[in-house]
Amino acid sequence: MAESHGNAKGATAHTEADGGHKEPFPPFRSDTFASQLVSLVIAFVALYLIVSRIALPRVGGLLDARQNAIEGDLAAAQKLKDESDSALKAYESELAAARSRAQAISTETREKLNAAAEAERKTLEEQLSVKLAGAEKTIAATREAAMSNVRGIAADAAAAIVQRLTGLAPDGKTVDSAVDASLKG
Repeated sequence: MAESHGNAKGATAHTEADGGHKEPFPPFRSDTFASQLVSLVIAFVALYLIVSRIALPRVGGLLDARQNAIEGDLAAAQKLKDESDSALKAYESELAAARSRAQAISTETREKLNAAAEAERKTLEEQLSVKLAGAEKTIAATREAAMSNVRGIAADAAAAIVQRLTGLAPDGKTVDSAVDASLKG
């Protein structure tokens, strides 16, 4: 196609190259292929040497250091876990021993208190029996005194009744024999 660019003579410009063929892509040109292959091998060998001698040892060192740090951390964690397990076992055994001691102390204290309470009970029972015996003696003495007094009161009452009824005072022997007969029967 022809385009007009505002030329007075009507000249046309072509956009295609003469002959219809373009130059091939430079890496695929057969006249430069061997030199490009040699420069590629040299660049690959140089890159390989740089990477294998400089970069890979550094990366390998970093990986080794990282692996060593991880292993060290795992070992330290395992050590701490073992220590905490042993501390837990020691705590549990101490707790069991403390519970056992507390149980023994509790039992011993209970037995002492029971023995003291039993001794106190026996002491109180003895004191009570002594006081009870004393009270029984006092009651018996009071009854004897009251009974002996009853005989005298009965004799006095009988003499007063007979004197009031008959107007004469009875003799003491007669009143005593009558009171004795009434108390016996």
